[in-house]
Amino acid sequence: MENKATILMHKYEVGRMLGQGTFAKVYHARNLKTGQNVAIKVFDKAMIMRVGLKEQIKREISVMRLVRHPNIVEFYEVMASKTKIYFAMEQVKGGELFHKVSRGKLGEDMARKYFQQLIAAVDHCHRRGIYHRDLKPENLLLDENGDLKVADFGLSALLESKKKDDLLHTTCGTPAYVAPEIIKKKGYDGAKADIWSCGVILYVLLAGFLPFNDRNLMEMYKKISNADFKFPQWFHSDVRKLLYRILDPNPRTRITINKIMQNSWFRKGYNQIEGPHLSPTHGDISDVHDAFDDLSPPSSACGTPMSVKDEECPMKLCCFNAFDIISLSSGLDLSGLFEKDTSEGHHARFATKRPPSTIVSKLEETAQLVGRFKVMKQNGIVRVEGFETGTSEQLTIDTEIFEVASSFYIVEVNKISGDTLEYRKFWNQYLRPSLSEIVWA
Repeated sequence: MENKATILMHKYEVGRMLGQGTFAKVYHARNLKTGQNVAIKVFDKAMIMRVGLKEQIKREISVMRLVRHPNIVEFYEVMASKTKIYFAMEQVKGGELFHKVSRGKLGEDMARKYFQQLIAAVDHCHRRGIYHRDLKPENLLLDENGDLKVADFGLSALLESKKKDDLLHTTCGTPAYVAPEIIKKKGYDGAKADIWSCGVILYVLLAGFLPFNDRNLMEMYKKISNADFKFPQWFHSDVRKLLYRILDPNPRTRITINKIMQNSWFRKGYNQIEGPHLSPTHGDISDVHDAFDDLSPPSSACGTPMSVKDEECPMKLCCFNAFDIISLSSGLDLSGLFEKDTSEGHHARFATKRPPSTIVSKLEETAQLVGRFKVMKQNGIVRVEGFETGTSEQLTIDTEIFEVASSFYIVEVNKISGDTLEYRKFWNQYLRPSLSEIVWA
């Protein structure tokens, strides 16, 4: 092209738009030096900061640089102008695996080939301490040779994301493909959760439909939790046995990737491919930090799907996505979000239109009124903690604020530790009366 406006950073000739998402557009481009065709993903900096995606995008880039493998979309470089962020990555021309499956089930040999390539890519990620957390046919692309490429690491987690219990706790993914332990929201092993998603994908490839599906979403969750599914009659016994072990609702007894790769059905025609050795500097993201250096997050920025430490913004909020909202509702009835009091046991939840600062002020006022509690704030969580001496376990209450929409919030209150009777007394006499003034009715 002769139009100078189509030349990006003196390196790429940018052509037609290939696709558009909520926060980015993807264009076809050609490397002027090598002639290589690439895909350029373009983000608007202002939008990134407004919706709180800065840390998520930085994490996605660092992950993609650590996972170079023939069955993973390759990341080349990140560039930035004053207003835009640009990803240069491998162009995959064959479209989504989802489109292939949407036309009907695949033959067993074809399904096995894609499953082998998927497992090889996921194994490569896990060996590097990376968990994808959103594996589904829509995130699996096909190249011109018909080989599978794993894409979209936007919800991925790194090994260091684990908490002290050695588990991940962020609820994310696509409901039909998530493991039972994610739905239960009690912490999960990222590797075991990815394996479950791979099993759902294999089932879909062979059947042409989902193993767990129901028009009532809560019923679907029950089926997932109980691994309540049936095999079509054309599933051979070997693949049935393998899927029973993958779709095991107990993550502790669920089959590992190593055992999958030793399975006789899996190994038929399998040619193992090793990912390239990465240099120690390959994971460096100094250029990514440079791309964001001229931006600072606004005080009202919505948090990323993962909890990211940010000392300059201790009250960074979390956004509720559709998965979170559904998990709080009963079927398609969203009234569970708006109950004034769900304080049975150790948990309460309410909706409010008052800003987070007001919610925090109410908690601080209550702690000050009682006189034996201190308040701490970090990563969207406000902790109210007792500090009396001579007590073995102080009462500790966490309040988490989620932004559902502009000027609309869900507040969750949870007892973390301490005596239950003391919690109920504190809740009924002090905390509930104080918070009732800001509950949205």
